Amino acid sequence: MTTAPRRIDVHQHLVPDLYRDALARAGITEAGGRALPDWSPEAALELMDLLRTETAILSVSTPGTGFLSDPAEAAGLARHLNDHCAEVTAAHPGRFGWFATLPMPDVDTSAREAERALGELGADGVTLLANNQGVYLGTEGQDALWRVLDAHRAVVLVHPAELPGPAVDGIPPFAADFLLDTTRAAYLLVRDGVPRRHPNIRFILGHAGGFVPYASHRMAVALAAETGRSPLDTLDDLRGFYYDTALSASPAALPTLLAFARPGHVLFGSDWPFAPTPAGQYFANGLDDGVDPGTLAAINRANAEALFPRLAAHPPAQAPARPLPARLRHSARRAGARLFYRMVQPGTR
Repeated sequence: MTTAPRRIDVHQHLVPDLYRDALARAGITEAGGRALPDWSPEAALELMDLLRTETAILSVSTPGTGFLSDPAEAAGLARHLNDHCAEVTAAHPGRFGWFATLPMPDVDTSAREAERALGELGADGVTLLANNQGVYLGTEGQDALWRVLDAHRAVVLVHPAELPGPAVDGIPPFAADFLLDTTRAAYLLVRDGVPRRHPNIRFILGHAGGFVPYASHRMAVALAAETGRSPLDTLDDLRGFYYDTALSASPAALPTLLAFARPGHVLFGSDWPFAPTPAGQYFANGLDDGVDPGTLAAINRANAEALFPRLAAHPPAQAPARPLPARLRHSARRAGARLFYRMVQPGTR
């Protein structure tokens, strides 16, 4: 019998009612081209048990607070979201952690909220959208935030947002634009020297870094021409990011990511509930089938424990035993998902 993986999911979202209501008041019913999904702690735990995930670190997805034009209103929403996330985590010890929402692009207010969330509320890190109202991470003038995050040795999940331009008809932003958005932010962070000036910040690039692993050498050549720095130094900076596997543990993307990322820098991610449960199962199966047992154990848990020592310092969270019909249903869903994954791989026909 195989051992359950006890995954730590660093890329899982929440859509609490207070956030859904704020979006609705602004006329927003979707994000990235997808309708806002239903969410509850109970539904999250159901998904986690299906994927054999022990702990999920929750974050608010795009548009964050950037849809609000009033900086004070955005700051208030961020505070409410962070208070709510702290309450959800406290109510389910061992099962949830959380990344704080910051009211970017207001750098000074974001720095203060990061200080509160990390220092007072016990956040596991912060989420930063790759761009906020068209202002990208790595843009000049953000040092006040980087100093606070560096002082806290913060983990930062860099999550894509919609590009600062019109979407192309027929291409939902989540399908391709999101990957470019993360890549742009990574490029600018390295160009601006943020990882070198603030080495205590640990950046996680969502969705395997967008195009970063695939285009890393091309980017390094471009940055060398622009900055005069060695391409090797630039590649070292890019490899220094952490990367999650959300929607990315495929036979095409996963080998590229593992060939590029530094050992210990790849983490499990699901992107639920924006990625529906079948998608989460599909890419979890891709990870399970795509790497050796040692690498799998590291991605599932050990690499995240190194980033979040509190998760390694406590005994495993014991999920309540589900009734037999629920366990049988989970087993059947896992078997069906594994069969589907193997049927659609190249070379199977």
